Amino acid sequence: MGHAIKKIVIAFAIPLLAGCASYDGRGLVPGRSTASDVTVLMGTPADRMPVRDGDTIWYYPRGPEGLQTYAIRIAPDGVMRSIEQVLTVANMRKIVPGVTTGRQAREILGPPWQVTRIDSIGRDDLEYRMYDEMRVEYNLYVRLSYDGIVREVLFLRDYSVEPSDRHR
Repeated sequence: MGHAIKKIVIAFAIPLLAGCASYDGRGLVPGRSTASDVTVLMGTPADRMPVRDGDTIWYYPRGPEGLQTYAIRIAPDGVMRSIEQVLTVANMRKIVPGVTTGRQAREILGPPWQVTRIDSIGRDDLEYRMYDEMRVEYNLYVRLSYDGIVREVLFLRDYSVEPSDRHR
């Protein structure tokens, strides 16, 4: 392989390898990594949410429509406290209709991949795509009334991504 071709291959390979390494924050160390380290490894967060203890949660949705979202908690001094994949069934179960607010739901799950207003029923749907414990794809709808309170949580299996056995 010629010298020029090797340079081109290396130029394309480095960003690809860096992208793979930064997908889930592997290499970040709670209590030691800084906000700057997080940005260098994972890029700019899709959303930042200040929380009541003074920390800020940085959200990194991954995959098509965010099938995984990593939440990184940054302390006021700029040190990373934790990293967690938040689109989980356990976190979904923390959302209680009639009690949980939309802001609380977003703090738990991160930013939705889509928000849909449904004027006919007076609701906003925060839409998430996620896996269950068996890595089956689901659509999660956190339905809010216009006063910002969660009214329904719909967890629907996404059959559109499964192979059809109708043609066998």
